[in-house]
Amino acid sequence: MIEFSQPVVLWFAALVPLWLMLALRRRGQGAPASWVLRHPQLGTATWQASPGQRVPLVWHALGFVLLITALAQPRQVGAWITPPPQGRDLALVIDTSLTMSLQDFALNDKPVSRMAMLKQVLADFVKARTADRFALLVFGSQAALLTPPTFDHAHVLAQLRRLQVGVAGDDTALGDALGLALKPLRQQQLRPAIILVSDGEPSNSGEMSPAEAVAVAHQLGVAIHTLEIGSASRAPAEPVAPDDRIEAAVAQPGLADIARLTGGQHWKIRSSADAQAVMQAIDQLEPTLARPAQAREVHEWFWIPLVLGIACLTVAQLLLIRRQGQP
Repeated sequence: MIEFSQPVVLWFAALVPLWLMLALRRRGQGAPASWVLRHPQLGTATWQASPGQRVPLVWHALGFVLLITALAQPRQVGAWITPPPQGRDLALVIDTSLTMSLQDFALNDKPVSRMAMLKQVLADFVKARTADRFALLVFGSQAALLTPPTFDHAHVLAQLRRLQVGVAGDDTALGDALGLALKPLRQQQLRPAIILVSDGEPSNSGEMSPAEAVAVAHQLGVAIHTLEIGSASRAPAEPVAPDDRIEAAVAQPGLADIARLTGGQHWKIRSSADAQAVMQAIDQLEPTLARPAQAREVHEWFWIPLVLGIACLTVAQLLLIRRQGQP
């Protein structure tokens, strides 16, 4: 579809026929007309216009029309341009303790470790979320930020592939990991979120307690989704009085408590199918924001009448020069 960006300019094209009629009338509309040239040292010289001299005027008129058309800016408007969706900041916080090396999962009917299964599922999740910024953190005895929030998904995937069990130690610095994950997250139109993957072992290392990290996440409005992977091997728990149990839950929230207190969700993962279903659920809980199209594809065509108009004026001028050079 061709349209004009400045259609008002086309009204000036109506003046071109009027100019042409006046110019032709001055030259007798093609009839011979005499112009008398006087010079002190020359006799009277007479120059007569011939019908052929109307041709430069027509070229001039055509050139003016084409230049006016170029000023009106003809263009072809195409389809609407859909902007990329508005993403969010997502932090992947992964437990790398020794229990993540247990081979109690299967991929393609082959037994694999918890870590191998997790890396495959998280890699598929990162690839599908093209509009999000991802951060990657690991924790064991210490917490480490491997990748700050970035749109470079290739780098995030490369860091995921390099993850090894025990790289951060054998203990569980869960509070430090959450605190470190909260620092670089950016609050935008869509809230950030943390995806915490752990075997459920209680935090027993680090300077920041999980309760403190949960309080900060709640204040910042950051949801923490917790994924309890496998079955943690724990010593039999001793009987605890109800009051002591409440105090312990407040001081040391479990994965389900962390998710509940921050507005997230908690899942238990017992198979690779569970993990894939959980990541699909998180994808729906933390959707990207589709932005409406506000611009369309535009192909400018003003240069065609511009070039043709200049060519017509050039031809008209050459014809005038040629006729002036004739005796």
